[in-house]
Amino acid sequence: MTRASSPCIRVCTLDPETGLCEGCGRTREEIGRWYRLTEEERLRIMAELPERMRRAFALGESERD
Repeated sequence: MTRASSPCIRVCTLDPETGLCEGCGRTREEIGRWYRLTEEERLRIMAELPERMRRAFALGESERD
């Protein structure tokens, strides 16, 4: 059995404003169902995470300035 792909970096804190994990960028729902997803679904979500994180957290930083 192969290990499922995961973006988890063990910084598991959900941002209250974005609802995203500050470590990996997944939503609570994605985290909860991660191991029930197919590998294809996991890879698709993982491909979206860098842009999702950039948008979500970059917007928050500019609003604080």
